[in-house]
Order: sequence, then structure tokens, then C-alpha cells
Amino acid sequence: MQLGLIGKPNVGKSTFFKAATLRDVEIANYPFTTIKPNLGVTHVRVKCPHSELKINCNPRRGTCIDGTRFVPIDIYDVAGLVPGAHLGKGLGNKFLDDARRSKVLIMVVDATAKTDKEGNEGEGNPVEDVKFVLEEFDYWSANIIKKSINTKTKSTAEALEDGLSGLGIKRSHIESALKIKYPTGECLEFASILRKISKPLIIAANKSDSSDGTWLNKLKEMGYPVVPTSSVYEITLRKASEVGLIKYIPGASDFEIIKEINEKQKNALERIRIFLKKFGSTGVQEVLDYAAFTLSKMIPAFPVEDENKWMDGKGNILPDCILVEKGTTTKQLAYQIHTDIGNKFVKAIDGRTKKGLGANHEVEECAVIKISTRR
Repeated sequence: MQLGLIGKPNVGKSTFFKAATLRDVEIANYPFTTIKPNLGVTHVRVKCPHSELKINCNPRRGTCIDGTRFVPIDIYDVAGLVPGAHLGKGLGNKFLDDARRSKVLIMVVDATAKTDKEGNEGEGNPVEDVKFVLEEFDYWSANIIKKSINTKTKSTAEALEDGLSGLGIKRSHIESALKIKYPTGECLEFASILRKISKPLIIAANKSDSSDGTWLNKLKEMGYPVVPTSSVYEITLRKASEVGLIKYIPGASDFEIIKEINEKQKNALERIRIFLKKFGSTGVQEVLDYAAFTLSKMIPAFPVEDENKWMDGKGNILPDCILVEKGTTTKQLAYQIHTDIGNKFVKAIDGRTKKGLGANHEVEECAVIKISTRR
């Protein structure tokens, strides 16, 4: 699955991206630092079943730390949008195309309200920033919708499905939106409804370490989930952990200093600790987890070849964790593992109960499943 980072310029999207991926990207205090979209891999947290067997797992992708599995997913950071982007202002809205297949949109805003709508230093309004960025996204979608229905030779739903197929928008999303509003004229209202259904939004109130919190409640009144976030603090903690100064697990509410550090480092870490005590985390991991599991409704599944020892054919314990949409059947899971496995599907076996599961059985959260195939 893929998450998309959107927002106006100079709110810390690139910093959030680096905090989530530890990938080096250009970070600067001026607009349009990101010109080309950044694609990276981040991780979401899952409780690993290996503790049930009292043995350690062997992840092929991601890691497992103290029973918490970090599962890789894709994340896109696109160029900042300014008012009038659909008319060609700023860098235009061409980079929205790079986020088109994102299942969830993460809106990064400047919680300090110290940058104007173009991303320059000045008086800002995070609530208005959210409104205009979403409006630009909707203008971009409306243009595609308008072209689709104006050239249709099929039903409206079929025409929209064809036109929007590259945006990761499903037929079910379109049909739900059509029940609320039929696309007419500029299609902007329909585009807004469809966006809310097909691409749920979470707001990362970034730079909250430098904010007095004035805007947090105002942002929450908009009806979207809002998480106070400090991308800078997350980078600091992850880098300090990487070089062995502290023990820190992304998303944790505290850390442990495990190496002698100087007074300057100690003071910096103490400021971060105060933030963690206040908000529970730096917010970065919380945003990622909420986007993947609450908004996108994904659940983890652990396919194995040996349902008794939870191993693959090479003896690796719980080597894979696959994120699937809630409601996915065992046969659909088989196809996600490999097309051949799906084509040769016979049945699934629950690794906990050892019971056979039919093709239409819905996969449960954190299920350990063996897929049996015909030879």
C-alpha cells in the first residue's frame, strides 16, 4: 500500500518524510524544497505472533523489535501546493499525479502558523491551509471526472471507473459518491465527495514542538483526525538510536540513554522527553499507523508453509507479514502472495486452530495461515 504526503510548501513535509524513512532528502527553510517527488519506504507497527510460540521470528522484510513487527509500506512526498495551483501557479498541480494511487493522504501543516499560503515566513492559518490544499486536489480530480463523463459511451459509473482507474479509486467508491451527488458542471462538489470516500485524510500538525497548541483544537474541529507531530524530534531520536547513544523504538513514549553523552546532548534529549510526556510520542509513527490501519482499514496476515511450526520452506519463522484490506478472503490472500498460488488454491489452514478454511473465509487480523495448493 502507499501513503501520500501533501501540503503547502515549507511546512516540513520533507522533514516528515525523512523522519518516516530515514532517507536523505533536501530539507530547507524555504518554499519548494521538493521539486521532484520523493518515493520511500516507511514502516507501520504490528503485534508479532511469534511470542505465542516463545521463539523469535525471522522477517524477510522489515524488522521485529521486542514483539513489535515493523512492516514496510510505500510513502510519497510531493511538491507543495499553493492557492491557484490548478491554474498553473507555483509548480502547478502536476505532482498530485504522483500521489494518485495513495490509499490515504497525510496532510502536513505548520502548527506554528508562521508561514503564509505560499510557504514564506509570515502570518499563517493552518485551517485555511488545509481547505485550499484539498480544494486544489479536488480541482485536479474534477478535471479528470469532467473529461470522463463528457466522453462516456457507457453508464456514468462505468465511465468514471474507466477515467479514474489510475487513481486507485474503486467502483464501490464511485457508486457510494453517486448516491450522494451526481457529477454536473465543474464536478467540484462530486470530486470532493469522492475524495473523502476514496482517499481518507489525517492531519500531521507538524512543528508542534515549537507551537503553543493554539491551532490544534481548531484543526480538530474540521472533522479530520489530527496528531501533534515533531518530525525533527523523531529524526533526532532515530539518529541517536542508530549510533548507539539511546535505545528508542519508533512510536515509543520514552527512550533510554545507554551511552555517555555531553551536556548539550543531554539538554536536547530532555526537551524531547518533555514533548513525549506531553503527547505520548513524536507523532510520526502514530500518523503512519493510524493512516494504514484505521483509515485504510488494512490488517496484517502471516502466510506460512508449515502451519505447526509457523515456518517457510527454509525454516524461517513467520518470515512474511502481508497487509490486506479487511474483508479479504483466503483465496484473495493467496493471489496476493503469488498468482500461481491463487490459481492452484485448494484450501487454507489456520495456524492456531489447525482447522481448514474455505476460499471465501475472511482473513482475521494477525492470522497465521497456510495456503494449500494442488500440484
